[in-house]
Amino acid sequence: MTRPRRDPRAEWAAQFVAGAGLRPRYDRTRRAAAGRPRRDPRSEREAQRVGAAARPRYDLGQAGRPLGEAVVAPPRSVPEAPQTIIVEAPAFLVAVVPDAPGGRLSGHDRQVLGAARALAGREGAVAAIVEGACEGLGAAGADRVLRLEAAEGYDPAARAARVEAALAALAARHTLFPESLDGGDLARRVAVGLREPLFTNAEVVAAKGLVRPARGRRVEQSLAAPRFATVAPDAAADYAGPPREARAVPIDGPTPPPPKSILSATRIPADPATVPLSLAEFVVSAGNGLTDLDSFRQVVAALHATPGASRVLCDAGLMPRHSQVGASGTVLAATCYFALGISGAPQHLQGVAGCEHVVAVNTDLHAAMIERAGLAVVQDAQAVMPALLRLLAQETAGRATGAGKAP
Repeated sequence: MTRPRRDPRAEWAAQFVAGAGLRPRYDRTRRAAAGRPRRDPRSEREAQRVGAAARPRYDLGQAGRPLGEAVVAPPRSVPEAPQTIIVEAPAFLVAVVPDAPGGRLSGHDRQVLGAARALAGREGAVAAIVEGACEGLGAAGADRVLRLEAAEGYDPAARAARVEAALAALAARHTLFPESLDGGDLARRVAVGLREPLFTNAEVVAAKGLVRPARGRRVEQSLAAPRFATVAPDAAADYAGPPREARAVPIDGPTPPPPKSILSATRIPADPATVPLSLAEFVVSAGNGLTDLDSFRQVVAALHATPGASRVLCDAGLMPRHSQVGASGTVLAATCYFALGISGAPQHLQGVAGCEHVVAVNTDLHAAMIERAGLAVVQDAQAVMPALLRLLAQETAGRATGAGKAP
């Protein structure tokens, strides 16, 4: 088989554009009757362009496409919604009593639910015992939810009595509490009330048993999964599987509360400006991109936050050394971290790795702190701070007006 002989004159004649004027013009994109089409690099490059933004962007994956073939964008795959896992008849239950301050799971609560999932395995189910409404229990790994009536004021004895009645109704094989200020106190009250031993401060939670440090962390104590245990912070990972059902479990009749021994209790919040960074819940930090430190201090006071800073400002003496955030300063475990003018050096990102929510304000779209943030504002912090102060003042004035109109 022989290849057909090319006829350049016929090809030129086929490419001739009639009516183009006195000067002959040829369309070199036309395919000749026999032979290979001529490449047009400009049209190929234009076909690779993505979007119509001012800064051109090209999809180099379209390179080498034959000329004349339509450039069809690949179909965008729509991720399927994860299916909810339903456990109809579990072999046993693992109960979890989270702190859930304000009806919201803390990071420690999610870790305890993840530890409960490790104990439950495939055959068991996790039952969460909470007071009032609580968000995100199914996504955190709870198969059953038992809601108790919230206590009025601070009454740990009444709460412990309600939890004891709920555990008796559930007949759970294991019960886990967070080793926190409120969770540890509740766990000890419930264990004493039910006359059960309590394995405290477990740092390893697995189906084969629990492990905790002892004797100044010189030795480890291990025990087969007990009925009652408290889980230390960062002892287990959060549940990362598909969402669970979180089916509501009814309670058979109200539980009469015991006589109240605490006559009056008032929670006095600490001054955020004096709280150590390692214990702060809300931290607002200033970086090298911030020059108006007076406005920064006003923002910190208006948000009732704890002030922090990057290493650059602390080295320059503009902020105290104890406010430095990062691997060489203080490693945070805050619920929210608000970074103003911080680019995000590796040491600084190590210091905010344990923060649940990160908000960043920076002019650089590609800054590491912007990528780490869950909410990013690409703007100069000097312009954001006055606008934020005005919004906070308007909100405060609105609340005062509403309170004055209330009967």
